[in-house]
Amino acid sequence: MRKLIAVDYEFCTGCHTCEIACQQEHGLEPEQFGIRLTQIGPDQIAERTWQYEFVPVPTDRCDRCAARQREGKDPSCVHHCQAGCLYYGTLEELGAKIDKRKVALFT
Repeated sequence: MRKLIAVDYEFCTGCHTCEIACQQEHGLEPEQFGIRLTQIGPDQIAERTWQYEFVPVPTDRCDRCAARQREGKDPSCVHHCQAGCLYYGTLEELGAKIDKRKVALFT
């Protein structure tokens, strides 16, 4: 059964742990990414109120940690996510876990 990575970007803090975990897992250089954190903002939404959003996006290098999957483990980015905003599973499993308002699914 096919598994996906889901990102609940409402809770992403922008810590970059997913990027670092991926780079270390795959031996990537500092300028190479399997997952890349994108910052949106800052946007001023009211006087003295600013909004930042962070969105982790898998790149073409992402293989969802195929070697870890064969060992029954989650992808490194999901395992190490400090905010707990990355999920991994089948569409049915993810549908039971996530709030569908601000979630992106990556195959």
